[in-house]
Amino acid sequence: MTARDTRPLRALRGWAHHQPALLRRLRRPVPPPDDRPVEPADRFRFSDLLGEATADIGSRPGRLVMTIAGTVLGISALITTIGLAQTTAGQIARQFDADAATQLVVTPRTASTGGGAVVATGALPWDAVPRLERLAGIESAALLAEVSLPGAVVTTVPVNDPSQPPSAPPPVYAASEALLDTIGGRLSTGRFFDAGHDLRADRVAVLGVRAADRLGVQRVDTQPSVFVDGIAYAVLGVIDSVDARAELLNAVVLPTGTARADFRLSAPGDAQARIAVGAGPQLRGQAALALAPDDPESLDVSAPDGRSQLGRDVQADVNGVFVILSAVVLVAGGVGIANVTMLSVMERVGEIGLRRAIGATRRQIAGQFVAESVVVGLLGGLIGAALGVFAVVAISAVRAWTPVVDPWIALGGALLGAVVGLVAGGFPARRAARIEPVDALRGGT
Repeated sequence: MTARDTRPLRALRGWAHHQPALLRRLRRPVPPPDDRPVEPADRFRFSDLLGEATADIGSRPGRLVMTIAGTVLGISALITTIGLAQTTAGQIARQFDADAATQLVVTPRTASTGGGAVVATGALPWDAVPRLERLAGIESAALLAEVSLPGAVVTTVPVNDPSQPPSAPPPVYAASEALLDTIGGRLSTGRFFDAGHDLRADRVAVLGVRAADRLGVQRVDTQPSVFVDGIAYAVLGVIDSVDARAELLNAVVLPTGTARADFRLSAPGDAQARIAVGAGPQLRGQAALALAPDDPESLDVSAPDGRSQLGRDVQADVNGVFVILSAVVLVAGGVGIANVTMLSVMERVGEIGLRRAIGATRRQIAGQFVAESVVVGLLGGLIGAALGVFAVVAISAVRAWTPVVDPWIALGGALLGAVVGLVAGGFPARRAARIEPVDALRGGT
């Protein structure tokens, strides 16, 4: 070998002399080959799957609109019906509560004597109104008592005409100044007496509308008077309607101070109070203690329950009917998603086979179609929830109601659309996953 021929060998030895780490690595023993099969890397990530699903949805805008329309109708009907059920049930319950759950009455307890007469075993104090108004939940209170006037004549003329046939006089009641506000009364003309009339024992009166018709009093600007047992009382006003104590529409109502001075009224008959809705159970025990702390058992307190049972029953029935109707509409929307997804699978058999041939697994094929159904359902749920809330607010505004829409129901409606899409896309996705690539490509579809 010539010097020229050994020049490359010397160069290689010199390079190896300066690379000890590489030589040590080359001298290491080579491990035996592993006979286990090497799994192919996953070519389709979740982002790829989501991109494929959303891209295919946008490629068919007409079909997308029709599919979303079914879901939008289902979710919007669900939100609208539940929202209207809550709103109308609240209105119904509010009406029941306003009529039946806002009146409290305290009366002295009575007992029967041996001769069959009924006597009161307790008595209300004259300052019952300020005592009741100190209790939480009392909005207004008044005293009311029927004035016993056996044989008295109630008329609008001072002369007793013996030729006129006798008629039963209207009853006479004594009341405090807050009676009209307490029982929800309304005047057709004139005004109600005030605390000054009561304190001074002024001879004034207010007539019920039916008593005014019997006595021929139609207006008060001419200063008419009514004579009770020969005593003249100036008529201040006429009560046209009341929410409670309808017997007052047939009566002549005097101030309590006037009845005490003219007819020796000894004690109030009962105490009437207007209370807040739901305060009845609490005030049932407190009212007797406030009016008779030494003997609360001597008084009977009539107070409503916290909520009208009839109102609760009506609310439950309305909710049940609307929820059933909503479920039917929602099932129809789910069937629409399932049909469109199945049609999409049948049209894309060739695409499914090609994806399987380049490495997509059955789970990835099924996941693609499930993702498409979920995206369609979620989109329809969002639009439907928004339309449902808008419909409830619009209908409530037209009817002058207070709209009641639970925000969790609106959010749940949007998520329910995604759940409906998930369930509806399950069977078509399973069928797509069973398609073999050879059969799909061989079919040429």
